[in-house]
Amino acid sequence: MAEAPMTGSEIGLGILIVDDEKDFARGLMRLITGRFKNVRVEMANSARAALERLASGDFHLMMTDLRMPEMTGMELLHEAFKQQPDLCMVMLTAHGTIETAVEALKMGAYDFVTKPVEPDQLFHIVQKGLERCALLTENKRLRALVDSAAVGEMVGESPAMQRLRYAIQAVANSDYTVLVRGESGTGKEVVARLIHRMSPRAAKPFMAVNCPAIPEHLLESELFGHVKGAFTGADQDRKGLFAAADGGTLLLDEIGDISSNIQTKLLRVLQEGEIRPVGANLNIGVSTRVLASTNQDLEARIADRQFREDLYYRLNVLSVTVPALRDRMEDIPLLAHYFLRQACRDMALEEKEISPEVVAFLASKQWPGNVRELQSYIRRLVVFCTKDSVDMTLVSQVEQGTRSGNIVAGTAAIPGGMPEPYKEAKGRVTDEFTNRYVRDLLTATGGNISEAARVSGLSRVALQKILARLDIDAGSYK
Repeated sequence: MAEAPMTGSEIGLGILIVDDEKDFARGLMRLITGRFKNVRVEMANSARAALERLASGDFHLMMTDLRMPEMTGMELLHEAFKQQPDLCMVMLTAHGTIETAVEALKMGAYDFVTKPVEPDQLFHIVQKGLERCALLTENKRLRALVDSAAVGEMVGESPAMQRLRYAIQAVANSDYTVLVRGESGTGKEVVARLIHRMSPRAAKPFMAVNCPAIPEHLLESELFGHVKGAFTGADQDRKGLFAAADGGTLLLDEIGDISSNIQTKLLRVLQEGEIRPVGANLNIGVSTRVLASTNQDLEARIADRQFREDLYYRLNVLSVTVPALRDRMEDIPLLAHYFLRQACRDMALEEKEISPEVVAFLASKQWPGNVRELQSYIRRLVVFCTKDSVDMTLVSQVEQGTRSGNIVAGTAAIPGGMPEPYKEAKGRVTDEFTNRYVRDLLTATGGNISEAARVSGLSRVALQKILARLDIDAGSYK
């Protein structure tokens, strides 16, 4: 039988086998260690000994017999969860005690194996259990990282985010203008605020203006101020944002949408370091650092004569590009935990957990709206979550509600308004997730099966079986 490849996440995991029949326990140990060579496997011959091992050792998965003297497997299950709530429990049961094993599943056991043990069934359950353990361990790590002060507003550990942090630190120490570029929803204003916070101007004001949101005839006054009587309704002098941010930083958000008239006046400010309020006769000197952001192709707008080339070069002395979420997909699990905690705090709720399956689902989705879209999705999950954990049943509910425009709280709705049976709902959501994940995986790897297997952590054979079941042709992605 071919050996199952180990993923990096499984290395370092520990399994504890508990059975009062020593020969049977040793046999299971030999089977499992022969198949999963990088997993540490130990045994205990009583429930009491198992609890002692759990207290002193690092175990992630425990396989225990149901019928044992002194303490049964069910009692051990209860006590073990007290010590280690995230422990993955697999019950060993004879055919006559399957009902008890099902009861154990309701209490939180992961799965059960019937005696006599079929190796293929054993290996499958252990493999899935180890994968779940690895996901739970990663969830713990992410929660700890979210707890740490190091996360701040720049959430992410990907190479793209490391480069962004370096760029922010580099430009923050200068006093030059910075053009912050990136798609909508990537967090350009967050980057601008960090540049200000890390600059020598941090103690001075940070002001931001969304240029397209203000009509042109009002934007000039908003930026440069006006004097009393400059226009109808100007009943007193008003300081503009450049003057209000004097000594600090002014962010001109979505600079690509300002009119040619404002472009000309802005160019003069950047050249001379002076502003002229609307209706005034004299210029006023200001020391305001300008940051500008845009989601547009300014070079194309220059070619179309919609944006001044000289203003572009004044703004683009330094440039920082904020990566799209598709360029840092590995940050999605951390972002999901961060936004979940943020949403719970915003709504004054007890902190909720997020299941590993939901994290995997989120990591497989496309997010054209970038980080902002992911944040909105997590908020939606929290609003409709009536339990202490966000699971795939809730995701199915929200997904269906998003498509239909109506979310029915607490149910997985089907036509007619009746709840969908759990088994059908779970199977449908799992199939949808698998289909979407595999297609995205093949797109990212150019249809290369070996590379797709490596990235996903699946064996090549397992991936090919999934492709065959879903009738997906990897060659069409090359």
